[in-house]
Amino acid sequence: MQLGNTSVSYGWLTIVIHWVVAATVFGTFALGFWMVDLSYYDDWYRRAPDIHRSIGVLLFGLMVFRLAWRLFATSPDPLSGHENWERVSARIAHILLYALVFVVMVSGFLISTADGSSVNVFGWFEVPSVTGQIKGLEDTAGLVHYWSTWAVIVLALIHAAGALKHHFIDRDATLRRMLAPGRRDH
Repeated sequence: MQLGNTSVSYGWLTIVIHWVVAATVFGTFALGFWMVDLSYYDDWYRRAPDIHRSIGVLLFGLMVFRLAWRLFATSPDPLSGHENWERVSARIAHILLYALVFVVMVSGFLISTADGSSVNVFGWFEVPSVTGQIKGLEDTAGLVHYWSTWAVIVLALIHAAGALKHHFIDRDATLRRMLAPGRRDH
């Protein structure tokens, strides 16, 4: 079992983190989209935001690890059939995805802690506010959170469309390398 990446393939660690982050981003987006319309008397009115925040904090930790892994681990070389514009656009898309996911998480944290309160993560631990009470922070962070989440979703869908294009039209190993460790197809 190949845990780490090589110059020609992704390892299990990268693959699992990629798909866990993707599922978590889309799942928390769906939860957030659903929970904003809950009424005060709905059973989920308090529970859904608590789950949303807890997952966000855990995702932040995973993304910090993922970023460190990406910076220090070997990355597979681009496939030989990729055009230069594809390589450049893929690199830009990955940088934007990482940056936007962090913007989403930080702005969400600032919404929750703008009144000086901490975020309780599933009752396991609390993450204290780093700002204390700042008037208007919740509204500003809320706008940033709203628009950056939509940007992440749109960019992730474009990213997925690119992978599907490589798989079905170009018939190369781009998508297969992110599904099975050790893929060496060029």
